[in-house]
Amino acid sequence: MDHVRWGILSTADIGIRKVIPAIQRADACEVVAIASRDADRAAAAAAQLGIATSHGSYEALLADDDVDAIYLPLPNDLHATWTSRALAAGKHVLCEKPLALSAVQAEAMATAAADAGRKLGEAFMYRHHPTWVEAVRLVRDGEIGDLQAVQSWFSYFNDDPGNIRNRAENGGGAMMDIGCYNVHLSRLLFAAEPTDIHAVVRRDPELGIDTLSSAALTFPGGGQASFTCSTRAEPDQRVHIVGTRGRIDIEIPFNIPPDRETRITVTAGGDPPVAPDTEVHTFAPADAYALQATAFARAILDGTPTPAPIEDAIANMRVIDTILGAA
Repeated sequence: MDHVRWGILSTADIGIRKVIPAIQRADACEVVAIASRDADRAAAAAAQLGIATSHGSYEALLADDDVDAIYLPLPNDLHATWTSRALAAGKHVLCEKPLALSAVQAEAMATAAADAGRKLGEAFMYRHHPTWVEAVRLVRDGEIGDLQAVQSWFSYFNDDPGNIRNRAENGGGAMMDIGCYNVHLSRLLFAAEPTDIHAVVRRDPELGIDTLSSAALTFPGGGQASFTCSTRAEPDQRVHIVGTRGRIDIEIPFNIPPDRETRITVTAGGDPPVAPDTEVHTFAPADAYALQATAFARAILDGTPTPAPIEDAIANMRVIDTILGAA
């Protein structure tokens, strides 16, 4: 086997627009099938994307012997059920973030993967992009001294009550949809779990989902991460990483365009704030979704660990549970 044959479980918009074309371009990957609960919709998506096989049910996709791995972009409340079913059917699963609705649910999914002897990954694509690979390296190598603080912001505006991201029963809300990135990058950069968490959450009084959430996380050694995420604010995303001798700013941290150069700015020394020494690191266009698919495929083909252990997804959910519970 020199490549992984992917099946796409659902015709979700993120898959059609971004992820499936990226998997089709990725090394060691082939998209061979797509499924929907509506056979006509599955057939239309397959025709649009040049996929050989369409299935009119999720069960039919899981029974397809030509499929090795499943990409699962279903609504959050369906992640656990269909991931577990796919694993039991002998498929590896790359599940969209957040992995589950709770840490307890995520733990059960990890157990299902271990029992099935299959790989399970959480699709945080941003961490595969060269900008983030370099930013993490700079922090690990001490290029900005000892990491002291991480500040991040992620927002967009969506007040449509019919949108799945605004439906509490489907696991909607700002924290689950985008705040999971803020939590994840904080843990990634500190390479540790928070020892203390404080949060403030504003909820839509009718929909019940959080629309503006902020949290402060304390890490071993005293480092701190703070962030705000919102689904009722101007679209924006920022990450600032501050150490004892410098700082890193990431230009487009999450929805990184695959067709344009990207940059991170490293500032260290000089005469701040008037005349700091600043260096711009520029990266050629790269598709984080394609890089993610290749990394997951290589783990399957080579029998090596997934890019991040599934315990990382469980730990991320524990923090989200605490933030939403504390608030």
